[in-house]
Amino acid sequence: MSVIYALDLIGTFVFAISGTLSAANKKLDLFGAFFTGFITAIGGGTLRDLILGNFPVAWISDLNYLLVITLGVIATFLFKGLIMQLKRTLFLFDTIGIGVFTVIGIEKAISLSIHPVLAVIMGLFSAVMGGVIRDTLCNDIPLIFRKEIYAVACIVGGLLFLFLKYLHVDPTVNLFVTVICIIVFRLVCIRYKLSLPVLKY
Repeated sequence: MSVIYALDLIGTFVFAISGTLSAANKKLDLFGAFFTGFITAIGGGTLRDLILGNFPVAWISDLNYLLVITLGVIATFLFKGLIMQLKRTLFLFDTIGIGVFTVIGIEKAISLSIHPVLAVIMGLFSAVMGGVIRDTLCNDIPLIFRKEIYAVACIVGGLLFLFLKYLHVDPTVNLFVTVICIIVFRLVCIRYKLSLPVLKY
């Protein structure tokens, strides 16, 4: 099992928990919670692959994704109190997840001869669109449209990944440097309450 594949499964697991928690907060039933967790975990990657014409999409050809999503939903139902106490840990894994999904999206786009700049956008889609769908289903304003630095961190990390790839840095080293960059970027922005300007009317 490669490092990026293992981190991809971890990110999928955490995103499934994130979606299930959102569903629980809206008092959805078990099916609603599973559907929300599922779409949060695979939404970004599925949309990316559909845009790129990359078939079959990852979770269709690998049952492990469905397995970790199911485990994430069940774990949330059984241990919601404990999971809520581990918000900082979940935040860390969530950030790792968006970092890994950003890299996977860029790599897939580049492998299909997509322009590097557009590849960064595909990386962004991989990382955040599952959360956008989750928030939309739960009738919330998507996180990327609020003040917290989220999508911007993916873009910065994606550009760094391309730069290091251009310098022929080892792919595993590049992955970890990119993910760490995204984590640090988000933490610094949250710590010092940095955000993009808000459009007011």
